Amino acid sequence: MEPLGIEIEAPPGETVMDAVCSQGYFWPVGCAKNGECTNCAMEIISGVGRVSAMGRFERQNLVRQRGARSVEDPRLRLACQTRAEGDIVVYKRGVEPA
Repeated sequence: MEPLGIEIEAPPGETVMDAVCSQGYFWPVGCAKNGECTNCAMEIISGVGRVSAMGRFERQNLVRQRGARSVEDPRLRLACQTRAEGDIVVYKRGVEPA
């Protein structure tokens, strides 16, 4: 995970955010980690093909909060909705040790 340079092991089915938070890090959000605020949006630097598909709820909230063009880039995803299905590298400013 960048820019911290940390590596996190995510159990199958766990969201990126939950995997990072379970290792003692704070991930900035403005909602109940349910995809409504989109503050948890991250950039997938590598491994974009190794994440869960974007669901309808995630897509709707990205469009509502960030505009229609936000869903055109497959690298922009919500950490609270995205599950890693293999090795990925993500970038998110504001993540820090809790």
